[in-house]
Amino acid sequence: MLVRSLLLAALCASATSALAQAAPDSTVPASTVYVRAGRLVDPESGQVLTSRLIRVEQGRVAAITADGPGAAAIPVGARVIDWSGYTVLPGLIDMHVHLADMDQSENVAEPLLHSAMEIAYVGARNARTTLMAGFTTVHNCGNFRAYADVELRNAINRGDVIGPRISAVGAYVTIPGGGGEVTGFAPDVEVPADMRAGVVADAADTTRKVNALFQHGADSIKLIATGAVLAQGTEPGQQELSEDEMRAAVTVAKARGSWVTAHAHGATGIKSAMRAGVKAIEHASLIDDEGIAMAKAKGVWLDMDIYDGDYIADYGRAHHWPADMLRKNDDTTQAQRDGFAKAVKAGVKLSFGTDAGVYPHGLNARQFKYMVRYGMTPMQAIQAATTVSADLLGWSKDVGALSPGHYADMIAVKGDPLADISVLEHVDHVIKGGDVVK
Repeated sequence: MLVRSLLLAALCASATSALAQAAPDSTVPASTVYVRAGRLVDPESGQVLTSRLIRVEQGRVAAITADGPGAAAIPVGARVIDWSGYTVLPGLIDMHVHLADMDQSENVAEPLLHSAMEIAYVGARNARTTLMAGFTTVHNCGNFRAYADVELRNAINRGDVIGPRISAVGAYVTIPGGGGEVTGFAPDVEVPADMRAGVVADAADTTRKVNALFQHGADSIKLIATGAVLAQGTEPGQQELSEDEMRAAVTVAKARGSWVTAHAHGATGIKSAMRAGVKAIEHASLIDDEGIAMAKAKGVWLDMDIYDGDYIADYGRAHHWPADMLRKNDDTTQAQRDGFAKAVKAGVKLSFGTDAGVYPHGLNARQFKYMVRYGMTPMQAIQAATTVSADLLGWSKDVGALSPGHYADMIAVKGDPLADISVLEHVDHVIKGGDVVK
């Protein structure tokens, strides 16, 4: 017995010694991470800081201090991520994506060809691709199968799949046969009920359907106020939802502490949606001077996808997309860019939204150079994809910046995006919530 006791004591002492060597400083929590940033873009102040040390605790930024000679020492045994050779920015935000859906550009009835189960897998793939491109937060602006984005959001939050933080709308709120419907099929084809969850007949029906969307997990609401470029049988300049129907949606959303955005290309539909109380306008392609002044006065965000037009024109013609889609794209592309330039000069709030899904996911950052080309400074473009979009989401306390208290969502790129904004198209490293995902 004495020999056995001595042996056990020796083994315990050896184990204790090994543990002490593995973690010399037991005061450093396992969840604490230090990130060395060679250059740190701070969109809140509009400044670029050099040689910074970001301390992350429990997935959030705890402190940012100077790094280098004379700086406070990093505790022995702490986890350190060395991005001292990179420019570091907050994780980017895209306010207009379609993760859980199929591209219907070449076949408008494409959504009918895929099961809900397949859409789930496609959504997971698109979510991962988007995160790897540096977009750690997105506003998913609709899917034909209702609640596909809600379930994708929940799966990401549970850790089942890898992807960005998602604000989900659940489904499109649209008129029958409108820009948010699956169109282009034979008249005797019956569309599944889950593809018509947001189809409304009048203001009372809008109230019922919008309440149902919130009850089933939507974070905000997406209205289809006008026709669409990529939906057959609709025209971008034509208003579809009435002002009363849109106001009914806004009323429900406000009662639930939420907000509404409206897909609107035409000038009349844009102004009608703003009068109804929406918080943001998607596309705003044919906005007029009165609409720009109204957006400025009401504090409405414009979320203008000004890269899309070139992709549709080039890829669409090469792949023989329907002629009416290409014609509608031609009618709206330059007008939208001209409106964007006017909105920049007028000081309208402009978020970063790409309509990714129209073009391949992961290429979201291609829009930055267009925003700079049409009037923004590189810092303004970065702010559009960080602080401005976070404000629109209502998530400014959590995302869009790297000051203490925010989620530790950050990206690292080689080069200087303030000198060449296109470097954001090639993100080298991504951290989400303190975890390295790329």
